[in-house]
Amino acid sequence: MRPQQAASASPQQNVSGMTRDEIVAFVERRHELYDDFDAAGLAADYADDVVVESPMAGVHHGRAAAEQALRATFNAFLDLKMTTDALLVDGALVAHFVTTEGTHVTDLMGAPTSGKAFRLPVVFLYELKDRRVVREQRIYDFTGLLMQVGLIKAKPI
Repeated sequence: MRPQQAASASPQQNVSGMTRDEIVAFVERRHELYDDFDAAGLAADYADDVVVESPMAGVHHGRAAAEQALRATFNAFLDLKMTTDALLVDGALVAHFVTTEGTHVTDLMGAPTSGKAFRLPVVFLYELKDRRVVREQRIYDFTGLLMQVGLIKAKPI
């Protein structure tokens, strides 16, 4: 007997208010908004009471706070680019696996610009409800990012 896949394979809508195909299009559009550094466009996808968790930006409650955190990220990495590696959709839950690349070109968390490039795998976990993101968690190696841009050093083993 095969595991049931109806939630992700069915054209029916779930609590997200979208079909699987609509969710895929939603995430693809968000990716384009990231490429355009469109913090307002990204924030428009959030529910009013969204919770966004990020290793660098912390926990933000509400659309306005999430938009402000996005603007700070875009300002720190003016050449930020994302490449989608995989996308998993399970009902109203989405995992968007990407590789990000960029250069540290402005102050970051009080540290001066290093001009160093980075490459970092990131996972965006979205919980959707009524065609909006109600929760977003960003997962990445924050220490690895800081090492790549030269803000911290590690001793070899």
